[in-house]
Parts: sequence; structure tokens; C-alpha cells
Amino acid sequence: MEQDPFDWTDGEARGRAASGLVRTLRPRPADSAVLDLASNDYLGLARHPVITGAAAGAARRWGAGSTGSRLVTGSTELHAELERELAEFCGFEAALVLSSGYAANLAALTALTAPGSLIVSDAGNHASIIDGCRLSRAETAVVPHASTAAVRKTLEAHPGRRALVVSDAVFSVDGDAAPLRELAEICRTRNAALLVDDAHGLGVLGAGGRGAPDAAGIAGASGVVATVTLSKSLGSQGGAILGSARVIDHLVNTARTFIFDTGLAPAAVGAALASLRLLRGDPCLAERAGTVARTLHRRLTEEGLTAVRPDAAVVSVQAPSPEAAVRWAADCRAAGLAVGCFRPPSVPDGISRIRLTARADLTDQQIGAAVRTVVATAPAG
Repeated sequence: MEQDPFDWTDGEARGRAASGLVRTLRPRPADSAVLDLASNDYLGLARHPVITGAAAGAARRWGAGSTGSRLVTGSTELHAELERELAEFCGFEAALVLSSGYAANLAALTALTAPGSLIVSDAGNHASIIDGCRLSRAETAVVPHASTAAVRKTLEAHPGRRALVVSDAVFSVDGDAAPLRELAEICRTRNAALLVDDAHGLGVLGAGGRGAPDAAGIAGASGVVATVTLSKSLGSQGGAILGSARVIDHLVNTARTFIFDTGLAPAAVGAALASLRLLRGDPCLAERAGTVARTLHRRLTEEGLTAVRPDAAVVSVQAPSPEAAVRWAADCRAAGLAVGCFRPPSVPDGISRIRLTARADLTDQQIGAAVRTVVATAPAG
């Protein structure tokens, strides 16, 4: 009997099942009665009629797809418009739009480093940063989470070496913010560059949602580059890199996930641009998202649950075990509330959690209902 060369995957599946680490796809309907605190739609714009209308209008005008890579036919005037307004809003000289935030991190890390250079990466960084470090072929030093002392010590151990410090602005598991002001100063005094992944800060932190670099006073500073995603606060799809004009020009000419990837679809560009303009016109949206997160945290901790104080819009609540976290998230969903679930190996500290993401459009009644559901379904221990 002929053997299937992928028979080995059955053993892998059995191992995942035994460890309680099976992931499954759960297609959602277009309309659902479930209260969503699992998505990253921090400002509640993904279904906003102005945003969906802009997406439809862009598709009608420019087509369903961008038709090619950005350097061939995939750059439209709409892409250039978004890049100009995004750079201006976030306080940087220039911007470059890519097909995802993941691609943006890969582009920045591989094009701004080289074999022989040094990357200093926070232990809590997102998987896209970890993959970018691996692909860069630079030496990567992973330092303890949010430890400025470890960053300083690592850079001091490599004087004169080309170096890049990289950190999430807001860490997606616990929702805590990186010490960006201190990191920028350490980099400045040691001639290192700083790359900030602001996926969870844009639209929530900074003046009117301008992002974590703005909040830290380092937006547009020499040696500082930021990546963002258009799929969270802006409710669309795609990613971007923000920096000086010469850095962006270098990326256009060297970043493989930009050069060889199809450009972002016009509908996503149009939606992101409309969201950016809506946010600029209503800066209270960012403030409301933060208020909702702090309210969720306060009420959950008052009920005796262990939750990390949110610096942005992510509220993380500890579970006693991976199995308990999975069951807790499932029980919440059965009760009409969608929450995220994080467990090893996705969490570097080994602590399993459920994660609630605040949305600016949540009502006080919805916040109360979410808290009651989480508390009522909480596992013992």
C-alpha cells in the first residue's frame, strides 16, 4: 500500500489534541447576535457606513484588485493619497503601504538590517517581528520584556556595531505599553535605530489617536521608524511603514515583501483612508476606546478577577490553565460574548488568558453585559 508523504501530520495532530492546543476555523455569519470583544476593531469602524461606502466606491473606481505589485501596476493615486495623509497624521515624513502589517514588519526588519548587524528584540514581540528577525540574517538578541536596562546593556556590549532595537508599542497579549521614550533615548545615545510596531497603538494612543510614537514624543524623530496595521483601529486591511523619506525610498528599492507582493486592494485603501479622515475629524473616538478598556478592567478586578491594567484597548484576564482558558472562552461565546483566548505556546510567560478588546462604539449596557458574562463563566481557581 502506497504511503502518503504527509502521514506524519497525523502524529502532529494527535500531539496538539493531547496538549489541548488544537486551533479551528470558525466562520462567522454576516449578522450575529454575539457581542464582539474578540476582534481588533477598536474604533468600531469596520462596519461604519461611511467606511464600507468608501470601500465600495474605491472598488468601483479602481477595480476589485490592484492588478500587480506596487512597482508595476499596483500603485494607484489612492495609495499615494493614503500614504501622504497617514504620514502627516502620525507625524512622520513619509509612509509606505503594504498588503498587511505582517508584511510591513518583515519588510522593515529585513531591509533595515543586514548580516553582521544586531537586532535587539523584546521577548514579548509579535510573531511577525520574530519572523522578520529570523529572515533578516542579522544577529538577534532577545531581551526580557520591557527591560530598558537589558536593551542598554546589550547595545553597550556591541559598541560601534550597526544596531536596530525593535519593540511592539502595545503588546497584544497583555495590552501593556513599551517604554518608548526611554528606548528612543537609549538608541539615540548609542547610535542605534528604533523600530516600533504600533499595530495596537494607532487610533487609541497619542493626540486624537495618532499613535504610540506621538504619545511618547518620538514621532518623526531621527532614527525612529514605525509600522502600523490598517486592520485594527482603521477597520480595513493592510499595513504601512512610517519613517523619513530616505528610509521609505530605501524600502521601496530593497524590501522584498513590498517589491514582490501584489499591492493592497483599492477597496481596503479607500476604507483605510476614510477611517483615517473620520478619526481626524472625531478625535474623541480614541479617548472613548481607552475609557471603555479602563472601565472593563476596573469592573472585572472589582469582581475578583486578575486582569492587567490596559495601556491601550486590550484587557487581559488570567485563567488558571490552558484548558480553563479554552473552556472559559467557549462558555462566554455560548452566553453570547466573543472573547479572545491566549495559551502556550502563544504566550511567552506560559500564563493562559482570555482577552477582551475594547471598542469605542460599545454602550454602557454592552460593557455591563460583557462583565457579567465573563464573571458568570469564570473557572474556579
